Amino acid sequence: MTEACDVLVIGSGAGGLAAATAAAAEGLAVIVAEKERYVGGTTALSGGFLWVPNNPVSRRDGVEDSVEAARTYLRHEAGNHFNADCVDAFLAHGPEAVEFFESRTALRFDAASAFSDYHPTAPGGVAGGRSIVAAPYDAKALGKELARLRPPLPELTFAGLMIGSGPELKHFFNVTRSARSVAYVARRMTAHLRDLALHGRGMMLTNGNALAARLFRSALDLGVRVWTEAGAERLLVEQGRVVGARLATADGPREVRAARGVVLAAGGFPQDRERRRSVFPHDADGTSHLSPAPPGNTGDGLRLAEAAGAALEFGYPNAAAWVPVSRVPRKDGGWGVFPHFIDRAKPGLIAVLPDGRRFVNEANSYHDFVQALFAASPAGGPVRAFLVVDHAFLRRFGLGFVKPFPVPVGGQVRSGYLRRSGSLAELAAAAGIDPAGLEATVAAFNRDARAGTDTAFGKGSTAYNRFNGDPAFTPNPCLAPIEQGPFYAVEVGVGDLGTFAGMRANGRAQVLDGEGRPIPGLYAAGNDMASIMGGNYPGGGITLGPALTFGYIAARHMAAQPAGPNADQVEAPGLSNSLDEAAGEGGVRKPGRAEPA
Repeated sequence: MTEACDVLVIGSGAGGLAAATAAAAEGLAVIVAEKERYVGGTTALSGGFLWVPNNPVSRRDGVEDSVEAARTYLRHEAGNHFNADCVDAFLAHGPEAVEFFESRTALRFDAASAFSDYHPTAPGGVAGGRSIVAAPYDAKALGKELARLRPPLPELTFAGLMIGSGPELKHFFNVTRSARSVAYVARRMTAHLRDLALHGRGMMLTNGNALAARLFRSALDLGVRVWTEAGAERLLVEQGRVVGARLATADGPREVRAARGVVLAAGGFPQDRERRRSVFPHDADGTSHLSPAPPGNTGDGLRLAEAAGAALEFGYPNAAAWVPVSRVPRKDGGWGVFPHFIDRAKPGLIAVLPDGRRFVNEANSYHDFVQALFAASPAGGPVRAFLVVDHAFLRRFGLGFVKPFPVPVGGQVRSGYLRRSGSLAELAAAAGIDPAGLEATVAAFNRDARAGTDTAFGKGSTAYNRFNGDPAFTPNPCLAPIEQGPFYAVEVGVGDLGTFAGMRANGRAQVLDGEGRPIPGLYAAGNDMASIMGGNYPGGGITLGPALTFGYIAARHMAAQPAGPNADQVEAPGLSNSLDEAAGEGGVRKPGRAEPA
């Protein structure tokens, strides 16, 4: 069976759905082929933040930024892997993409102006305003298509309730200390219980689930055909040009011919054990990496691109966006993965190695935390650490999958997820930590905590640290003594939020061959495209921000091309990579609005 369209998108995360939606808004006929039964990819499991300097959402909230500062910051972060062509395209067209999706689709964003860059004191870094987050979304707007939206990670919900990052999460943390938070949580839980009774599930989507749902709704509204359980087997190449792909579907093989181009947005390779073994330093056996990514993210896009002559980038200092994760036993005998985003910054927590020593500023970004863990772990040995807290901490903040008071913790203790003992020495012995080392570390940490300054690692010393701390603790919102037994520990290993290594592409999202030339008809977006951050992690949303932007760029470029062998020769209007041409007054891009198709 053969199908025809203008644009074929392989993968349905933010990059793929952005490309599909933007292309359909330009009047192109679009098919999205998703390998799994669910739409949304890793995006649907994420925090839903997008890092886009100079974005119009933050600008409306009074934040001032500049292209020059953002470019300086990215040059510092990427170092020798700075890709000027792609960075300039991202900075020029990221704000334009945000405005396009807000004005032409169901996508809406909330400002996160207090959410700092991860290295705010670096050249060009800022203390807030470059990250935005998808606004909550009523799942009823998806109608029957809700059944095809990927559910969130159960480990990141409470009784099926998705809790929004930012202000909403703070209300849940403060529910036992603030009347305002009590009222907020009561309203939220009441609405959730009503949804469970009426619909059998929560209907208020937040974070990445809201982002995926909004993009899915937008694609459907614009006539995009979204096929699930349709995996790409190979690309169709004629006279050096990619003209479509062969898909494996439940109804048998399908050949899709795409007149304008194919976009590879299949989510990178976090579940490809063979590829991981070759590029992840801690995963030589293919089983030592715990990724929360969907099981279908097995590197299909990269294999398709390689077969078509694409060049892949594996020279970054980090092949993925690292995050510390804990392994959570499930009632069905399986297990899930919990990513530790913010608990590490709370006052009264330390991370130690098996020898009982601290090795990092625990409040630094998840990516920086894991890099420090790599550096501190013995070569060839397991890469693991333990998060250690006392009883006061656990009941106020929870720990990983363990929820704060009044939720009971006995189940997590019995499952082995949470270690609990009456003394630090007993806890260390039970968890496999050196007792003397842990006791000495806690004693030194407690002296610093009482003084309000972490002399060993500077926990609480940056705007990003303090954002995730607790302002009720003074003088340092990230420090408190660990002294009230019983004591608790959770073991963490290494996971990822997406892969950085991937296809080399230019600023038009075109995939490049080994000579640096665009492969006609082939584009990349999302985690299939080599990260423009050079293997580092500058701020919250540095995977989703470029995914949305380069999906938009790819769509605009394809819309400007003639169909057939002469494609890829025309520059899309408004897609110059020159910052001089793309910048408005003060170096800030003046967002444009695409004309109706």
